[in-house]
Parts: sequence; C-alpha cells; structure tokens
Amino acid sequence: MLNIEELKFDEKGLIPAIVVDAETKDVLTLAYMNRESLEISLKEKKTCFFSRSRQSLWRKGETSGNFQHIVSITADCDRDALVVLVDKEGPACHEGTDSCFTAPVFENEERSAFSLAGLYDLLVGRKLEKKEGSYTTYLFEKGIDKILKKVGEECTEVIIAGKADDKKETVYEIADLAYHVMVLMVEMGISLSDIHTELASRHVIDHKVKQEKMTK
Repeated sequence: MLNIEELKFDEKGLIPAIVVDAETKDVLTLAYMNRESLEISLKEKKTCFFSRSRQSLWRKGETSGNFQHIVSITADCDRDALVVLVDKEGPACHEGTDSCFTAPVFENEERSAFSLAGLYDLLVGRKLEKKEGSYTTYLFEKGIDKILKKVGEECTEVIIAGKADDKKETVYEIADLAYHVMVLMVEMGISLSDIHTELASRHVIDHKVKQEKMTK
C-alpha cells in the first residue's frame, strides 16, 4: 500500500481524483484533493475534496446528502492522479444527474459500448413507451404470467445446453435467460442495484465462512 508521502501533488498542492461508481464502473466526476482532504477521505471513508473555485475543503454530500462511500483509492503509475471507487448515495453531479459526464462529444456507432445498465434502461423505456412491434413491449403487455413462463422456458434451455456440454449454445441460452430475468426485474420494480446489494451481502458472508474454516 502506498502512503500519502509517495503521492505527487502539483505546484498548488492538488492531485486530480477520478471518481468511479463501484457498481456500474461509470465515471462520476473529476475533482481535486489536497493532502488534508485526502487524509479526511481516508479517515472518514467518504470523499472529501478541495474546491479550486472556493479555495476550501468540501465533503461530498454535506449539504445534499449525496455521500460517496469510498471502496478503494488507487494511484496511477506516476503517482500524480487517483481513481476513487465509491458506493454513492444519490446523484454525483450538482445538476442532479448520476454522473457529471453527460454531454456526448463523439461516439463511434460501430463500437458503441454494451452494458447491463444500458439494457436495463432500454427495458424500462419499453415498459413506459410501449413501442409497437417490440418483443419486449409484447412481454410487458402480456404481463407477469407470460414473463414468468418465458423465464421458466429459458431456464430449461440452459439446462439442456449445459447437459449437452455445448458451450456456445449454453452461452446463447444464458443470454436469453438473462434478458428475460431483467424483463421480470423491470416488471417487478427490482433494480440492478438491488441485486448487486444482495450479492455483495452474500460475498461478505462467504468471506467470513472461509475465514472461520481457516482458523479451525
């Protein structure tokens, strides 16, 4: 582990801190820390920055309640920049958006990034807008029974492909299952964050069990 003395602050005593959502891996904001704000961040396990415009410290969330709980802080190879991984409460941006980076400058349509969060948002859109001719809209219109039936069918397809030891087909069927499960999630108002939180709680339990076994 590095200590603060090994970091390189600029001539104004600042170091850039790129804040990243620990769950989605989205870049939330670019802020700056000085030695004192970094020490506070490490002590309180919440982000504290130095405002270049106000020339003062500010704890993220102290007025808005949108705290950022620090998961990890990593320095780059030159030790002059930080990546701060956080679990956030509420929007990261003062404009009320999840991220400060919301203004597209360029996007290569041939290489547009896929994400589960993006797929989830698309499904939510289909539920709200009911786009004609959309299979997803069809599922939402048919309701929970139809959605559950499809989840069951896709589970069976995964089992059949897995039993046949067909990796390519199993991947295909798991993708189908994942899609239909996410449709079910949207239908029931279950977010990706809800699943992430549940899995994270199980990870902690599993880690404790492993430690107990090692001490016996």
